[in-house]
Amino acid sequence: MRYLDTIKTPEDLRKLPLDKLPQLCDELRQFIIEQTAKHPGHLGSSLGVVELTVALHYVFNTPDDRLVWDVGHQAYAHKILTGRKEEFATNRCYGGISGFPRREESEYDAFGTGHSSTSISAVLGMAMAAKMEGNDKRNHIAVIGDGAIGGGMAFEAMNQASYRDVNMLLILNDNKISIDQSTGAMSKYLLSITTSPAYNRFKNRMWNLFTFKTNKSNKITNFFSKLGNGMKGYLLGGSNLFQGLGYRYFGPADGHDVISLVKTLRGLKKLPGLKLFHVLTVKGKGLEMAEQHQTAYHAPGKFNPDTGQIIQPDTEGMPPKYQDVFGHTILEIAREDEKVVGITPAMATGCSLTIMDEVFPERVFDVGIAEQHAVTFAAGLAAEGYIPFCNIYSSFLQRGYDQVIHDVALQKLPVIFCIDRAGLVGEDGATHQGAYDLAFLRAVPNLIIASPLNEHELRNMMMTAYHNAQQGGLPFVVRYPRGRGVLVDWRNEPQDLPIGKGRVLREGERVLVLSLGPLGNNVAKALDSLQAENIRPGHVDVRFLKPLDEELLRSLAAQYPVWLTVEDGTEKGGLFSAVAEFLEDNGLQNQLHHIAIPDRFIAQGDIPNIYREVGFDVESVMGKIRGIYD
Repeated sequence: MRYLDTIKTPEDLRKLPLDKLPQLCDELRQFIIEQTAKHPGHLGSSLGVVELTVALHYVFNTPDDRLVWDVGHQAYAHKILTGRKEEFATNRCYGGISGFPRREESEYDAFGTGHSSTSISAVLGMAMAAKMEGNDKRNHIAVIGDGAIGGGMAFEAMNQASYRDVNMLLILNDNKISIDQSTGAMSKYLLSITTSPAYNRFKNRMWNLFTFKTNKSNKITNFFSKLGNGMKGYLLGGSNLFQGLGYRYFGPADGHDVISLVKTLRGLKKLPGLKLFHVLTVKGKGLEMAEQHQTAYHAPGKFNPDTGQIIQPDTEGMPPKYQDVFGHTILEIAREDEKVVGITPAMATGCSLTIMDEVFPERVFDVGIAEQHAVTFAAGLAAEGYIPFCNIYSSFLQRGYDQVIHDVALQKLPVIFCIDRAGLVGEDGATHQGAYDLAFLRAVPNLIIASPLNEHELRNMMMTAYHNAQQGGLPFVVRYPRGRGVLVDWRNEPQDLPIGKGRVLREGERVLVLSLGPLGNNVAKALDSLQAENIRPGHVDVRFLKPLDEELLRSLAAQYPVWLTVEDGTEKGGLFSAVAEFLEDNGLQNQLHHIAIPDRFIAQGDIPNIYREVGFDVESVMGKIRGIYD
């Protein structure tokens, strides 16, 4: 029989004998492999925590005990064991379940975690709430992994927790990698713990003699816990970081020995206060190709579940990804100027900064999951005459907003922000849709904000931003979407663009369409088709949201009484708002319509379905324009 088929909730899991858990883990891992092979998602991280997930739900009384997963893409096994096995085929699909924990989806999802390094803060808040309510029975567990412990917010939470008498367990899922290899002192520190022969010999003896496998009293257990923490510092050549932050440290332990994990967690459950359990796991565990190529199998797309071989789509004759155009273009610029540097917060492969890193590794900085630091680090480099290209995903730049304002814009430092994954990104859903950057950046003084229609324009804008920085100009934002562009022949000779100037792509009558960014290509297709219906709007590629080309708009106001803005950003605060403000400020009476991301969170799904939902597809654009003409 398959034990996995008998489990609908963690209560069913807890009925299994302890010695049956290894078989359940094998079944669960195989189920994830089979499902993710057909329905792509975040494979490697979830394979690495199968045993840990089973042990946690086996020992703790979820959902009453609060369990928070950080980062959220390691939670596939958790979803399957908490009533979503039958729905798992819809993971990340349009109308299906989210690829991340989501409070609205299940009572077992104690907290939504699409972005990293948030779990300790959330769990501390929950633990404090329980304490204030007089509930000393509830357990609060944060599982933090994939490099998220290096995020500044994690340390802020750990620092506060050390001053609070709360019942809280932090599980450090240490797989030595986020998407790319982990960087920084924390990664090296954890490596020193896990590779010290003297410490590990001592740990194994202490673990076997005095931890939770005995019937010793809590006083004796606590004594040897403190002794062990002291010896860790001595054997590792310094104090134990986690002990210094007020945590009782346990580990490192084998994260793939489910029976040992259960026994240890049962003991930790009995101990009050702050505890940190350091668990070693292998990202991609159980699929050989995923273990060997952990970055590629973080989210590999479709693959053969038997061999692990990734099924490569046929891209012959297709346009490149915008990310790759960025990567090749920054390398071209860097070859010409040794002052050019690249910065990314843990997304070097995703944003294709690896292309420059292969040639100039000393000028590429992966700062880890630390967007705030990335922005101010770039500002410091700019203050010393360097030209930093700071590449951050749109949804992650939200976490560096204060730094953009205070450290870059206020000081007029010529940092070049290349905002990747701008607009709707698809299957990652509401936590990752790049809907808000146009709105939150447009409000900031001293910023230039541009978005390219295609790959040629992306290269032109990057070159314009570079020359602007050379001359000590204002900070410059270039934002572009996830995925492929529209030009097969994309390697133009980059040209400087006049900053703040749009261009007329098509002359027309009555209606003027103002588009910003690659959505202008759907507009162009819609206008081509509408000609057969004798509908002939004009079309302007705005290019720059800030400064807006007011001279061009004033010159077109009389010719086109009706305007339509089209943007891959939220309807509140972006191009639509900017044009409405322009019309109001200039006393113009042009009728104004818009196509933009509506004022709600957009769930996960494939881009064609999401585009139809919000009106970005060609047919919807045509329908909108027909309605305006009617």
